[in-house]
Amino acid sequence: MRANAILRRAGLVVAAFCFGIAGSAPMALAQDVGVDVGGSVFRAKNPETRKKTTTKPGTTTGTTKPGNRTTGNSRVKPAVAERIEELLEKGNQARDARQFADAENAYKEVLKLKARDARAAYGLGNIYADQQRWENAEAAYRNSVAWAPTDADAHVALSVVLVQPRAAGDNAKRFADAEMFARRAVQIDPKNAVGWDRLGVALQTRGIFNSETEHSYRRAIELDPTFAVAYAHLARTLNKLGKAAEANPLYAKAIELAKDPATLNLIAQSLQDEQLWPSSEPVLKRALELDSRNPTSLLLMGRFLLAYRRYQEAEPYLKSATEVSSSAFLPFNLLGRAYLGMDRFSDAEATYERASTLAGDGERKQLAGMFGFEGVGDGYLKARQKENAVRAYQRAVELDPANSGAAQKLAKAKAN
Repeated sequence: MRANAILRRAGLVVAAFCFGIAGSAPMALAQDVGVDVGGSVFRAKNPETRKKTTTKPGTTTGTTKPGNRTTGNSRVKPAVAERIEELLEKGNQARDARQFADAENAYKEVLKLKARDARAAYGLGNIYADQQRWENAEAAYRNSVAWAPTDADAHVALSVVLVQPRAAGDNAKRFADAEMFARRAVQIDPKNAVGWDRLGVALQTRGIFNSETEHSYRRAIELDPTFAVAYAHLARTLNKLGKAAEANPLYAKAIELAKDPATLNLIAQSLQDEQLWPSSEPVLKRALELDSRNPTSLLLMGRFLLAYRRYQEAEPYLKSATEVSSSAFLPFNLLGRAYLGMDRFSDAEATYERASTLAGDGERKQLAGMFGFEGVGDGYLKARQKENAVRAYQRAVELDPANSGAAQKLAKAKAN
């Protein structure tokens, strides 16, 4: 299957929201937004369900993709096997409707019926990744790979999740694992264009921009000349290798080929990472015309507007993102940043509080800082709202006891 067809059907979306801003949208913008805004949105294709056919009593039905997730349903009773297929399909439909809680429950029900069902684990990984719940997604995809070791799709999905930078933990180890799983994917399926593209991404995430990185993307394009995302990734690599003249036409080619929000999002993300911020705006507008509730499009547009301090314009996009991904940290954190930029300190405080319920250890430290509760406290203090400032500083210290700056400000605010 051609890579763009996979992306259109599956919505494979990777948006690594990291502000490495330098040059003309300069470091002031990076500082204005704060530390890495973290994470991404990844959407792999749904786990396959078996086609129902009429068979003789006692026989199994349906098909599985050769070499990929095996159902193992021959080991369970026919009625249980049928129920598993129904639950998988229910999970897939709920996921497509962005009813993530219902999808999660359906896939978990499958695991109650068959504890090592690789498709259910893969489905859970998908809905966790959709919500930027990276630790959960990694654990689920690792199970899927362990239970179906010849499934190239599961290896690709795990590689994508592993390249997402997190505020805590060993990113270097995860990035190395991402490369390993991408290599395994193309070993399993050497003609997997998406797998070759992901190998290139894994290499560049490790800071490796060399002939192998370039070759990985060129191999993806060779396998599928309509693979818009690979053109964007190759363009970025060529820029890093000092070949800007070769890179610019490739970005144009990627935009020309892009027909769906998933691909447009990836191109916009790549443009933003290359500090080509203005070029990303029309690409994202096209994506949102196709799907106004696409979580990646909303977050990328919000990121673009925050970078240029267009906080009021960013608010509706980020509010929509919190509605679509209501269990994810990132949308609430960015929305809080927009409110902080507009001096709407009570809204920022409430939004950061919501984000804190979804935050991991590293993210809690982020919320405690200048672009979190400490910043809210500073705002209250400037507005001469001492009691509110004390409350915000106190919350910052609770989230990160090592934040000496917030602790000193808290003591001073209490004393005055």
